[in-house]
Amino acid sequence: MDWFLHIFDPATIKAFFVAFEAEMQQPAFWVAVGKIIWINILLSGDNALVIALACRNLEPRQRFWGMILGAAAAVILRIIFTGIVATLMGLPYLKLVGGLALLVIAAKLLVPEEEDEDGVKSASHLWAAVQIVVIADIVMSLDNVIAVAAAARGSVPLLVLGLAISVPLIVAGAALIMALLTRLPILVWAGAALLGWIAGEVIATDPAVAPVLSRIFDGPFGRGLDAMLATMGMGPSFAAGGHGAEVVLGLLGIVVVLVAGSIWRKRKHMKEVPT
Repeated sequence: MDWFLHIFDPATIKAFFVAFEAEMQQPAFWVAVGKIIWINILLSGDNALVIALACRNLEPRQRFWGMILGAAAAVILRIIFTGIVATLMGLPYLKLVGGLALLVIAAKLLVPEEEDEDGVKSASHLWAAVQIVVIADIVMSLDNVIAVAAAARGSVPLLVLGLAISVPLIVAGAALIMALLTRLPILVWAGAALLGWIAGEVIATDPAVAPVLSRIFDGPFGRGLDAMLATMGMGPSFAAGGHGAEVVLGLLGIVVVLVAGSIWRKRKHMKEVPT
């Protein structure tokens, strides 16, 4: 109960807005917001479909409020759950586990899924619809929570703004977004690659993994890589505590996701072809 009271403490709220104002002045903040919005759009198509299906039998006015209230509740709960996951990722090995889970999520994004509208009940009144939307969002949003927590990298203002923008955007433009992703599948592949990059960075910054990478790249090997990259005019620094290891694992994450996703996708197609 103490943590709940801490959230609504005036000092906590004031500190949040001070941090928010400071971070908004950094270009990296808006790049990260874009990442969170993109990730949510790619991973939340099913959630938008659930909202539409749960509200489909309501009267027009109730349908509107069902979608608005369902989306608002989903945003609040997702911010809370993502904040918890982001906090836990500071513990050893949890970033490693989260990064590996994110690789699987990204690869799965490339595999076409069968649509199952029969599994979603339609509600007969407003609060029943909101209930269905909230429960479904909790059940379906584990992948979103892991991915967004990784992209936010512990920044609560970034987390709140990214989710607050993207979830209503998904609800309002679900049909348009899904049509766009269907017509331009390259966006899905690019999104999967982005998730692979984030997964690699998350693994590289795990408290248990980072010291191992530091020992590998801080010595002659890392200095040799820096010298080779300097001759090509490139600058990720490996030695002396640079971020080169994060770049390497990010690139490795992209390769793993695209290769694993392609194999997974091919096997799915082979199963669907009648013999």
